[in-house]
Amino acid sequence: MAAATAALAGLAAPAAATPARDVCARAIAMAEELRPDLPTHLMTAISKVETGRGSGPWPERFAWPWTINVDGDGRYYPSKRAAVKAVRRLQRQGADNIDVGCMQVSLKYHGHAFDSIEQAFTPAINVAYAVEFLMALHRETNSWMEAIGDYHSRNRPQSQPYRTKVLRVWNAEKRAHYANAGHREDAPDA
Repeated sequence: MAAATAALAGLAAPAAATPARDVCARAIAMAEELRPDLPTHLMTAISKVETGRGSGPWPERFAWPWTINVDGDGRYYPSKRAAVKAVRRLQRQGADNIDVGCMQVSLKYHGHAFDSIEQAFTPAINVAYAVEFLMALHRETNSWMEAIGDYHSRNRPQSQPYRTKVLRVWNAEKRAHYANAGHREDAPDA
């Protein structure tokens, strides 16, 4: 998985001038182009559930790359530097259940995949790892619904509500895409 993640991340690096509110979406779009076996808009839905900011309907919200979740408490930072600094401080204080970046990758369980905290926050690398992790879960379960739930937790009482929320956002994303593309009919649900 590490080689595939590195290759995907190398190709999916967003431009430095991309506004922070768009870097996750750009990294996800590149990952989707490189992985046609990945269902369209699924990673966008997961990222918005994990780090979504803004108000209004889900399609109007955006994933925030400098997000940290510590023991269930989501925190948004204005920059990568501020987020990295916060993670280091939290680790010094003994926190170990920390999720980071566009896709809220767990440093506790997946920190080995990154050379540094900075790398874990790099949107293209964070997304690339999350894509490969989700694809591995899908290969294991042969079900996108199961893989979505397992992405969050293998504990069914925790995974079911998460899966339901991602499915709702995923369907909203698909409907918005169809509407923006000029289709009159509703997008098919997942």
